[in-house]
Amino acid sequence: MKILCVIGTRPEAIKMAPVILALQQEPWAEVRVLATAQHRHMLDQVNQFFGITPDIDLDIMRPNQALTELTARLLLKLDEVLENERPDVVLVQGDTTTVMSVSLACFYRRIPIGHVEAGLRTWDIQNPFPEEANRVITGKLARWHFAPTEGSRQNLLRDGVQDADIVVTGNTVIDALLTSASKDLEIGIELDPGKRMVLVTSHRRENFGEPFRNICRALRTLAENNADVQFLYPVHPNPNVKDVAYEFLDELPNVVLCAPLDYAPFIAAMKRAHIILTDSGGVQEEAPALGKPVLVLRSETERPEAVEQGVVKLVGSDYDLIVNEAQRLLDDESAYRAMARGISPYGDGQASRRIVATLRRDCA
Repeated sequence: MKILCVIGTRPEAIKMAPVILALQQEPWAEVRVLATAQHRHMLDQVNQFFGITPDIDLDIMRPNQALTELTARLLLKLDEVLENERPDVVLVQGDTTTVMSVSLACFYRRIPIGHVEAGLRTWDIQNPFPEEANRVITGKLARWHFAPTEGSRQNLLRDGVQDADIVVTGNTVIDALLTSASKDLEIGIELDPGKRMVLVTSHRRENFGEPFRNICRALRTLAENNADVQFLYPVHPNPNVKDVAYEFLDELPNVVLCAPLDYAPFIAAMKRAHIILTDSGGVQEEAPALGKPVLVLRSETERPEAVEQGVVKLVGSDYDLIVNEAQRLLDDESAYRAMARGISPYGDGQASRRIVATLRRDCA
C-alpha cells in the first residue's frame, strides 16, 4: 500500500512528522514524503529535527507569491507527481494552499485523501483567509477525516460528512510537542534570566496593514510600561510584518527582535515564556499543554476548545484589549493562575497511533 504524505509549511511538517514516523514502522505501508516547500527554510529545519527526508521536493516557494500563481503552479506540478507515483492514499494536514491544491489534484485523479486535523471551522469564509476556504474545500473532497476534537467532529457532521468517515484522534501537534518538550532544548538567544518573558508571534495575512500596526502599537505600550518584563518576538521575514515590527519595536531596550526560531528553540521559548501573544493556530494548541496563558491576536478562532476552557482568550488587533488583557496577566496573580492550568484539550499524544490504526484497518 503506497501512502504519499504531503507537507508544505512548517506547521504541516511538525504535525505530519509523528504520522510519517509511525507509518514508517508499519510493514504494510510504503511511505513516500512529498515536500511542496511552500515555506522553504522553516520546512527544512523541522524535517531535519524529526529525521525526515522528503522523497520528492517541488521547491514551489517564490518571493511574495500570489495565491493564484501559487495554486496554479502547485496543481500542475502535483499532477505530474501523482502520475509518476500513483499512490493508493494521500495524506494532507491542516489548511494551507498546499492542502487544498493536493486535495483537488487527487480528486481529479480519484485518489482517496486522508485529512489530518479535519473539521476546524470559524464559519466565516473570509476569516482566516484563505485557510477557512482551504479547510472547507478539503473537507468536501476527503475520504478520511481525522478530527482533533469532538467539536471538530460536530463541525464535519454539520457540513454533511458521514459519521463513519470521521475519526476523533486528538491533534498530532501534541504528539510532537510531548516528545520534543521532554528534551533539553535551548532558545539560543541571550535573555535576562531575572525577567519574566512575553513571547510574541504575529504574521497572519488577515492582520496585514492597520491591524498589524495596532498590534505593534500595543506591544510598544506594554514594553514601555513594563521595563521589568522582556519581550521576545521572532519576526516573520515577510516585509508586511518585518518592516512594521522593526519600525515600532526595534529601539526598545526590553524587546528582542530576531529571525524566526527553528522548531526546537521555539519549544524552548514557549517553555520559558510567562505569557504568549500570538496569531498562530498551532501555538494555540501547544501553549496550553505547557501551562502558558495565550492571548490570540485574531478576532475569531477555529480552535474554540481552549477558549472554552479559559486558557486562551481572543483579543484580536484591538489596541486597548491587547494592552489591558496582557497587563492584567502581568499584574494579577489570580488571573494568571486561572489561565496557566496546563490543560490540553487537543490530545493525549496518541493521535498518530489512531490515524495509523484507521488506515491499517481500511487499507492494509
